[in-house]
Amino acid sequence: MAAAAPFLFVLIWSSGFVVARATVPHAAPELILAARMVMAAGLLGGAAALAGEPIPGRRALASHLPAGMLLNGVYLCTSWWAIGRGMPAGIMALLGALQPLVVAIASFGLLGERFAARAWIELGIGLGGVSLVLAPLLTRIGAAAVAPFVAAGAMASILAMAAGTMIQRGSIGQDPMRMSGALQNAGGAFVDLAATVAEGNYRWDSAPESWLGLGCSVLGLSVGALSLVVWMTRHQGATRVSALLLLVPPLAALEAWLLFGERLVPVQFAGFALALGGVVLARTRKVGPRASSADVGEAIG
Repeated sequence: MAAAAPFLFVLIWSSGFVVARATVPHAAPELILAARMVMAAGLLGGAAALAGEPIPGRRALASHLPAGMLLNGVYLCTSWWAIGRGMPAGIMALLGALQPLVVAIASFGLLGERFAARAWIELGIGLGGVSLVLAPLLTRIGAAAVAPFVAAGAMASILAMAAGTMIQRGSIGQDPMRMSGALQNAGGAFVDLAATVAEGNYRWDSAPESWLGLGCSVLGLSVGALSLVVWMTRHQGATRVSALLLLVPPLAALEAWLLFGERLVPVQFAGFALALGGVVLARTRKVGPRASSADVGEAIG
């Protein structure tokens, strides 16, 4: 298990945006996300009940639900929306890997945390890499173009993910993971259902891809990957789990190339390396002797 878990986790997690890329031609992204969150909340809630995990009090609920609305609602809705409008799956995965840098900026601007000179260098490297990756998409050089508002939406999704992760850093990080997952999927379901109604798009063609995508999302991502990351965090530490996430964007890009023919130009490969280098530097400064449930939330964010 110790040897297989990291490989399984990276493989499953990297498939998240590839699943989105395969599914959105057959079903409205908001609708399939709403179905995913409702089903995942039910499965995790049932598992929590069987394990005897108590429902948190009102104060904890007031944090779990907004965290879920941001992470499982706004973040996923916006990123799937961007993929449905041409954003390559591998690049969307890369933007997700920048979450530690976004959290660092938010901590500096909102919480008054000190921002050392090295942190500015890390930030510059990461953002420089993102610029190189996105530039060909916006200028129609060697890659499928996307509209600027699509790129802006993709970046906004990372802000929502970072905000949800910062909520995870509070006291709710100590709550049982199955119950936390159920509540946060329920919060995401609220946003996804509201987005479905607001969009008015109930498209579902019942193609095999739509059902397979839903099954992979619920059992693979929302349940399987969460279980793996909790197990690895408890047995191997949050730092090692965070390091594994750096393998996700390149693997997602490779999967998108094999399955959908998505291609990157040389400057984008350089951007990948720079962006991930900035994240590596940011994460190597945060090494602790023990991991808490809050670390799990940050790792999978």
